[in-house]
Amino acid sequence: MNTTTTYLSKKGMKDLKRQVHQLERRLAGLMKQLRSIDKTEIRENRFERMEKLAAIEAVELELSEKRNSLVHAQLLPRKRDALRVALGSVVDLVDQQGRLMRYTLVNTIEANPSDGRISILSPLGQSLVGKTVHDTIEWTTNKFHTQSLQLVRVM
Repeated sequence: MNTTTTYLSKKGMKDLKRQVHQLERRLAGLMKQLRSIDKTEIRENRFERMEKLAAIEAVELELSEKRNSLVHAQLLPRKRDALRVALGSVVDLVDQQGRLMRYTLVNTIEANPSDGRISILSPLGQSLVGKTVHDTIEWTTNKFHTQSLQLVRVM
């Protein structure tokens, strides 16, 4: 289990708390269903009971992991070097066609590229760390293809 501090954005912290709450509700619902199965004397319910127990075990494991992450989570520090890319930085990048992309570098636990949050451990994230405005960022997307972007802003 994770025992080191995980730095999360406000959105990441909120999402993690929401996930814990949803898992707690799901667990309560499964427990209620199990109790109603246990009240019946029908032999055919044994399979259904085993399914509920397996589902409860899976939810309890996921809930335990999320709670542990929450216990060790802290909000990203507000003071950062705005000149260099680091965890929590918001960066604006421009590709060769002139398209602007904005990403926030976050811990893996809250990464969601479709929402503009990329992991600091992803190939692009690793390529960005320590870079400054006007640097060209290059990373390999697969064995034979290299991408490059221009860093135009660090916030």
